[in-house]
Amino acid sequence: MLKKILTPVFCLYCLFGASQRKDSLSIKNGIDNPSLLTTHHFGIFSSRINPNFKLKPPKNPVFTINYTSGNNFHPFLEAYFPKNPRVRQEQSRLPWYERDFYFENQQTTPADYLNIIIDAVIKEFRLSLNFALSKKHELGINLRSYLFTKGKQPFSPFTSDETIEWFHSNIHGGEDPFGRRFYGLNQLNFEYLDRNGNTLKFNKGDFFISGIEFNHFYYPDLALKDKDIFLNFGSHLGINTSKFNSSVDLGVSANIVKRIKLKGNYEFNLGAGINFLRKNAIDFKETIDLGTNRVLATIQSDLEIAKYTKKGHFNALGVGYQIQTRYNRIQEFDYFRLLGNWRDIKSGWHHGLTTLYKAQSNWSFVYTYGHPNYMFSVFFKEDFVVNNAPDFQTGFSIKIPVFK
Repeated sequence: MLKKILTPVFCLYCLFGASQRKDSLSIKNGIDNPSLLTTHHFGIFSSRINPNFKLKPPKNPVFTINYTSGNNFHPFLEAYFPKNPRVRQEQSRLPWYERDFYFENQQTTPADYLNIIIDAVIKEFRLSLNFALSKKHELGINLRSYLFTKGKQPFSPFTSDETIEWFHSNIHGGEDPFGRRFYGLNQLNFEYLDRNGNTLKFNKGDFFISGIEFNHFYYPDLALKDKDIFLNFGSHLGINTSKFNSSVDLGVSANIVKRIKLKGNYEFNLGAGINFLRKNAIDFKETIDLGTNRVLATIQSDLEIAKYTKKGHFNALGVGYQIQTRYNRIQEFDYFRLLGNWRDIKSGWHHGLTTLYKAQSNWSFVYTYGHPNYMFSVFFKEDFVVNNAPDFQTGFSIKIPVFK
């Protein structure tokens, strides 16, 4: 499987790498981050939108290889959604953890049912090509794919269960706060039965191509450039190719960047962006229920400080905060009934469903080295609100300029 992934990547690298020009990345172009999208167990089946904090279209086409590894964990959980309005009203008077709705059969107590268990280290492999259509227009084409693993060492040094539970036991969180040790470290259990009876299941080594995305950006020529303030607007088309979610997504985005040139060859960039994605605008066939909220909105802000060297290289450190709207409509939170192993897993047994009704937020930390012939970035992301979507994520990217 790994050979199948790396062979086309190596061929593309050789093809594009042979046509580099030495001065192509000599000038930094705003905050040119790697893909920082999460390996959320629902999100990976849809196209999502990265913010664009570049100042202008790239001078030459840029080919990007992006790798991400994220640890996702949710214990087994069952959920019932009563259909009777009277029962819903009765349940809404109780806190969700005290609800006493009991399902007998669809005739006496009609209800939707689902169950879910997520325990995997998910690897994302993303290939991208970005190029200028004109002085103000840019097109990006992304191909995304995913590999399901147990996260054993040494292939997942930072996102393995051992690393995360060592951190919990020795630094912060306590002993087995969410049940990873209870269920067993380095396991792969990824099963989801949606409320329509559709099943989603993956085993160790399963690999699939999730989709292809087309991103168009327009960089208006505004008077704000005199103040080193730059805007861009994006339109986004995602074609999801997996058998689980064969569909088309549509989106729009807006981004703003403020550049501040400092003494001593330093440069400071501040970026802020917002985007809206209409999931499953077109379904080619019946799809898995990957969240009842069909419109996802994301807001992200980034700070980056960079220093240029005498040779025109640069080193940059960046920090970003991202928040995405919930996957499920909040109204359902008022009446669902959950069944799980709350006696043995006290702090996180319910996360498989309750976190779908919360905004997904995370912090990212990025280091970038810019060379005239390439740009290399490493990053890690942390979910501080403990949505475990994923809990911890790391990755790297390499950008290579190519001729038109």
